Parts: sequence; structure tokens; C-alpha cells
Amino acid sequence: MTSPDSAPEDQVSPKTAAALRAAMTRLFEGRPQRTDGRLTKENLYKEAQVSRATMNRAHAVLAEWDAHLAAHGSVTPGEAKRDVAIADLKRRLTAKTQECTLLEKKLKAAHTAIAALFHDNEALRQQLDKDTSATVTPLRPRGPRQPR
Repeated sequence: MTSPDSAPEDQVSPKTAAALRAAMTRLFEGRPQRTDGRLTKENLYKEAQVSRATMNRAHAVLAEWDAHLAAHGSVTPGEAKRDVAIADLKRRLTAKTQECTLLEKKLKAAHTAIAALFHDNEALRQQLDKDTSATVTPLRPRGPRQPR
């Protein structure tokens, strides 16, 4: 067991520690070979092709892992790009939804105006039909004025 002041010591072979560090580097850089790339300890031991128990004995490697996650978070570069793309798409979707709502309101207003004009036009046609049944006096032809 190590004292609290000393650095943790690996209880694994240098070859295993190197494999774990290489796997850790691949995961941090977003270049996994054997896993989905999420920054989990399960992916770390699978990426390094060692058992979970062996990984748990690599105290120094796990301390580096924990320090990196504390400093940089558990989001991979690919996940960060995805999150930025999702945020951009959500923003664009919100803008398009607002635009569609505005256009829908304009369409309803145009529909109402067209319906009102249609009814006014129908009333005028009916009035015109009623008025044409009255006697129409033809206009006399215009020509040069005759002196009286």
C-alpha cells in the first residue's frame, strides 16, 4: 500500500502499463480501435486488451486517467463536435419554426381577406344583376352639334 504523500505505484508489468497508456491516448484523441470511444474505464481496459482487474492494479495509469477527466471532462472530441452540431441544428430549427409560424399567420390573414373579398364580389354581382333588369336608356350618338 502506498502512503498518501507518494505517487501511486503500478502493480502491473511495464508492458501492461504501456498498453493502458496507449489505449488511454487513443481514447483521448478520439481514435479508438476496439471500443465505441466513450471515455469510460470499461473502454480503457477493453481498448488495452487487459482485464478489469489488471487495469485496477495500474494505480498510476488510473490516476492519470482520473486527472485528465477532471481537467478536460469526459467528452471526446467527436462528442464535442456532435454537441456543437446539435446545438446549431436546434438553433436553426427554432428559427425555421418561428418563420413557419409567421408565414402560417400571414396565410390565415390572406385567407380571411380573400374570403371577405369573395363575399363582397358576390354581393356586388347580385346587385348588378338586379340593377340590369331596370330599363336602360341608350345614349344618343354624339356627332357634330346641330345649331338650334
